[in-house]
Amino acid sequence: MDSLEKEMLEETWEIEEGSQTNILSSSIKVFVIIRRSLKRCSALTRNQTLFNLFKAFQKVLIAYATKLFARLPKGGTGIVAAATGIEGQIKTSDKDERVICYIVNTAEYCHKTCGELADNVSKLIDAQFADRVDMSEVQDEFSAVITKSLITLVHGIETKFDSEMAAMTRVPWSTLESVGDQSDYVNGINLILTSSIPVLGSLLSPIYFQFFLDKLASSLGPRFYHNIFKCKQISETGAQQMLLDTQAVKTILLEIPSLGKQTAGAASYSKFVSREMSKAEALLKVILSPIDSVADTYCALLPEGTLTEFQRLLELKGLKKADQQSILDDFNKRGSGISQPTIMAPSSAPNTSIAPVITNAAASPGAITSREDVLTRAAALGRGAATTGFKRFLALTEAAKDRKDGPFRKLFNG
Repeated sequence: MDSLEKEMLEETWEIEEGSQTNILSSSIKVFVIIRRSLKRCSALTRNQTLFNLFKAFQKVLIAYATKLFARLPKGGTGIVAAATGIEGQIKTSDKDERVICYIVNTAEYCHKTCGELADNVSKLIDAQFADRVDMSEVQDEFSAVITKSLITLVHGIETKFDSEMAAMTRVPWSTLESVGDQSDYVNGINLILTSSIPVLGSLLSPIYFQFFLDKLASSLGPRFYHNIFKCKQISETGAQQMLLDTQAVKTILLEIPSLGKQTAGAASYSKFVSREMSKAEALLKVILSPIDSVADTYCALLPEGTLTEFQRLLELKGLKKADQQSILDDFNKRGSGISQPTIMAPSSAPNTSIAPVITNAAASPGAITSREDVLTRAAALGRGAATTGFKRFLALTEAAKDRKDGPFRKLFNG
């Protein structure tokens, strides 16, 4: 243990320039000491004494895993974090991200080397002890370090997005006069990813970079969708601008595997991102739809939507509380497939009753009767957003595809 403490005190948490392994030097030194001890002991005895030494190796390696875990950036403070186990925001610098990657690689190296150590001891020790030589518990500790490190990495990126998500809600979407280039918060998202992803891709092995991508995708897509509901009123022009922004963010997220120069196995990530960002696009198309068909459009494009979400959408469209009830009634008649109580628009009259959901009801005479017709109109709404700014975005996107040295540079700085 004294040797371990000494190595940890000397650990710089940096990798020497030109290193091909990207693992911390302390791990290599720990196993050098272990191998020397094993060689000396096995030359003298291969019975209980050697087995006791093996047990000491286990304790040292578990302690080392604990040291790696302790070096990870922490987030969250106080009673809430302790009670819930949720660490909340984790602020990570560029150096922190590199160190996390080094910890992942080091834990992977230790996991593999522990197995090799157990095999060597099993061959050296007397047969009566061989079956008791097991490093699975130690390997589990290093596996836990890897998982925690990668999740910390994702949380760090998520925290960096906080300011951009807040900036998105502060855009005056209800008073925009025209659709222009992508908004500043989109540029901010791009800057965060172009700064971090290339480094992470160069330091993480394909399997762990893929794990990181999957966790990131399961966070950012849904988060962007829900962030739309945090905005204030959105006008038609505002919805068109946000639709342009959404497609720009989608392009950025889809380019992450290429940005990290690790495209193998990225198909599932791309599929998930496309699906989640398409939900945001659909939501904005609903906001762009005419009042008399908004319920049909919502049910067609977002069939898994909720009554609460639909009412919030009406608020985003700028409808007053008094004007919402007839549309909510229309929504119920369409039969969204959601068995929830009807949401009534707030009224000044006390004791307002809640009407039940009416499912599979016949459409009213003024309703759009064909789901295909709704989808066609919704697609047209998306095309309607292709103003000068949107056309410019598409042109830049196509031009970016032809460039191999950083497609985002031209997309966002052109």
